[in-house]
Amino acid sequence: MPFPVLSDKGNSVADAFGVAFTLPDSMRWVYEEVFKFDIPTYNGDDSWRLPMPARFILDRNAVIQAADVNLDHTVRPEPASAIEALRRIM
Repeated sequence: MPFPVLSDKGNSVADAFGVAFTLPDSMRWVYEEVFKFDIPTYNGDDSWRLPMPARFILDRNAVIQAADVNLDHTVRPEPASAIEALRRIM
């Protein structure tokens, strides 16, 4: 890709953008037993933190030009909207 894509192990960037949250105790067993996903191991710490589904597109001056954040993890932005936002700033 002709642009950088962020990987945020540990959620430090998600924290900075205000989109990280701690999974409630009532949901931890779902991730452990149903999804077989060990969030603390993946995070590299003891946290049960996850990022909300979010997409931020920044221009060359690190100014956010487009943002999509949704509390509902089943709602994701259409890829076409990202392509459109990238075309506007490139």
